[in-house]
Amino acid sequence: MTKVAVISTKDRVYGVNKSFELLGINPVKGKKVVLKPNFNTADPPPASTHMDTFRQIVVKIQEMGAKSITVAERCGPADTEETFNTIGLYKLADELGFEVVNLSAVPEEEYVLKKPEGSHWKDGFLFAKIYDEAECVIETCCLKTHMYGGHFTLSMKNATGLVPREGYKYMNELHSSPHQRKMIAEINAVYKWDIVIMDGVLAFVDGGPMEGTRQEANVFVAGTDKIAIDAVGVALLRILGTTPEVSEGPIFEQEQIARAVDLGIGVSSFDEVEFVIDSSESSNIVDQINAEFQ
Repeated sequence: MTKVAVISTKDRVYGVNKSFELLGINPVKGKKVVLKPNFNTADPPPASTHMDTFRQIVVKIQEMGAKSITVAERCGPADTEETFNTIGLYKLADELGFEVVNLSAVPEEEYVLKKPEGSHWKDGFLFAKIYDEAECVIETCCLKTHMYGGHFTLSMKNATGLVPREGYKYMNELHSSPHQRKMIAEINAVYKWDIVIMDGVLAFVDGGPMEGTRQEANVFVAGTDKIAIDAVGVALLRILGTTPEVSEGPIFEQEQIARAVDLGIGVSSFDEVEFVIDSSESSNIVDQINAEFQ
């Protein structure tokens, strides 16, 4: 069984704090933590991670005893450096005392070639070495659909930012492939993470990743298992009313999720998920999620 925290809230500080509290684990104490947000572009949430959520994750893991924090990310299609400046990332780094690594600017030596067994990537892909070698990885993602073939952008799709864009044709290969959703899952087979927090206060129920129809979901979802989190994310999108691609068929037969199950990166069925909640409102959300898996 894997625990998945479901928190009904509009308060992002509360959502972050309660996510860690309900999961009841502290993987960051004494560790050099690498933090992966979703800074796809500088467009407002849920196109990218809300800075209130991001700030509180940094504050919380500092309180939990992280030895150091490094934020390592690349954007796309937006310019990474420009995006970091627009959202105020460097200013916040100075204020809170964390390091920033622009993965679009690091040399090829800072990437390692990965070739997962049975991969749908033609010749494998380069993967950010800082995540390959990390002592502890914390990730935060958004709740949204993806109009360019991924169908949804949740925790697994967030990992595409760890594959280089500038100077390489990996994103062209990904977005032109009929196996795109399987390839997304395959990126997640090459590294480990410790906690993922999904900010679902706002969601895109269509479009995405940069713009779409916004709806208030007012929920945080957190856990250690990306398959479980993405399955819950798909259920939430269905509850809100979403695209035909996200709505059709059993959730565990969605290609991103099914391929991830084949690769053994997490749970293989909804029966392996144990929800932990903070309120009667959260319980109502879990009841609706459960109904989507019936």
